[in-house]
Order: sequence, then C-alpha cells, then structure tokens
Amino acid sequence: MRVLIDENIPYLKDALEQVATVIPMKPEEITPTAVHNADALLVRTRTKINRDLLEGSSVQFIATATIGYDHIDTQYCEKAGIQWVSCPGCNAQAVCDYVEEVLNHFEAKGTLGVIGVGHIGSLVAKMAAGKGMKVLLNDPPKGIGVTIDEIERNCDFITFHTPLTYSPNPNRTYHLCDTDFLTHCKSEAVIINAARGGIVDEYALLKSGHRCAIDCWENEPDVNKELLLSPRTILASYHIAGYSLEGKLNASQMCLDAFCKHFGLPALVIEKKLLLLQAETKGDSKKGWLKRISDTFKANPNSFEQLRKQYKLR
Repeated sequence: MRVLIDENIPYLKDALEQVATVIPMKPEEITPTAVHNADALLVRTRTKINRDLLEGSSVQFIATATIGYDHIDTQYCEKAGIQWVSCPGCNAQAVCDYVEEVLNHFEAKGTLGVIGVGHIGSLVAKMAAGKGMKVLLNDPPKGIGVTIDEIERNCDFITFHTPLTYSPNPNRTYHLCDTDFLTHCKSEAVIINAARGGIVDEYALLKSGHRCAIDCWENEPDVNKELLLSPRTILASYHIAGYSLEGKLNASQMCLDAFCKHFGLPALVIEKKLLLLQAETKGDSKKGWLKRISDTFKANPNSFEQLRKQYKLR
C-alpha cells in the first residue's frame, strides 16, 4: 500500500511505516502524477483535493489533519467513491487559548460575541464567561443563541468559529463579516478571526476602521499586507492559532484511526516518546506570546510561509 503524506504533519511517518510504503512530500509536490498510484493521501489545507488532482488515480482514502475541509471537493470525492475525513475538534483548546491571549492583550471587558458554537466556540464561550465577560452565542444551524443583529449591536468583541461555506443558503459563511455586518457593529468593537480567512471580507474590515486580531487570511500565503500593517490590526499571526503540541498529536492520531478503520487494519498508536521529545523544545507560551508573534510578522510581511513552517508548537 502506498500512502502519500504532507511532510509537515508530525508523528505520522513512523506509525504508518508499520503497514504501508510511506512517501512524505512537500505540499507543492502532491501533484496528479505523484498521487496516480497512491492508495491514500494524508494532507493539510495547502493541498487542494479535487478532480484535477485525483481523476484516474488509485486513491481511495483522504484524511486532512485539520478541522477545516474547504480545500476538499467533497462532492467530487463522494461521487468518485473516495472516503474523506477531517479532524474536528483536534486543536480546539489551542484556538481557545489563542482567543484568550487576544482578550488578555486587550484586557477585555464587556460582551463577547461567539459566532459558531462547535468544539472551539463552546470552549471560547466558557473561557470568556470565566473571565467575567457576558457572552452572546450565535449558531443558526444548531439553533443556538441570538441573532446576528444582536451580536452586531451588543458586542465589544466578536470572534468567529464557523466552517467556511460558499453555497448560497442562509448559513453561508463566506464574507459573513462584510460591510453590512461591520456597519452595524459598535465602532469600538474588536473583530477576531481565528477560523478561516474567507469568513472576513478583509477590505471591508480595512474600510470600517475596526480594530482586529487576525490569524487566518483570505489568500494565504499571499496575505493582505495593507490589513497586516494597518495600525488597526492590533494582533496578526500566520495561521498558527491551532498550532499546539496537543492539537497536532490529536490530529495525527485521528488521521491514523480513520486510516486503519478504512483499510481494516489494527489500530496504530503514535509513540508517546515522540510527544515527550517535542515537549522538551516547546515554543513560546509565556505572557505576551501573541504580541511577540505579531511584531515579528509585521516586521517581515512577506514571510508568512517561512514563519509558519519555523513556528515551534506551544
């Protein structure tokens, strides 16, 4: 069995080599030619999974070591009989910690609006309530919380934790935070996006003059430098909100579990010694860590991909 994996997904190679020929690749190397004879792909958001990549290949299973899956053409995969899985909740605590660091930086008080109340949004709501903030929830697909109008009118901080969806239906989230949304927000409201880039219309955000903290960008790795360098962008990072040791381990193990289930294999377990080894070189998580990241990113606005690759897991 041939398995292609994104070389940036940690812990997978040693475990998978027990049952398959494993071929680690850079994301840009995962091409139609490369996947032609592969049985499975284990990827991240950098790999666009669609007909162009898969047609005529032997791929029957795809796992993305991420919560989001808008980089996967799920309709094509399902029609082609290719099973795909993502890792919902794998880095929920890490993203919650990121939002908490944003709130700490602003010494946040008042009302927090949480749009999207899944794994992450639920943790964020609990965390903020523990800090004494009033929390308003909004999640129409789940029938949870208040209306968007109430979030706009009443919140001092607004954080997004939805998937990115484009279909023209009432629950579409592409550019959910647009000119109309921002016009109805308090002028002093702070916008936080640690979900997916396309949820926020970045030019509308620039024009609105709202302060913001942005981790996810619409055209990564080619980020909107005008927004990045704006004095109203108080905190900026390079899509690392979910980058924690625990989150990466969870994602890799979830991919392994789904892989073994699909192919009818005995369970594969990531060696804990790898986790301990990584823990010895854990990244910066001391007070003010996000401000230090932001300062570095703003000083190196063309280095999104490089900074992201070099980032040490918290």
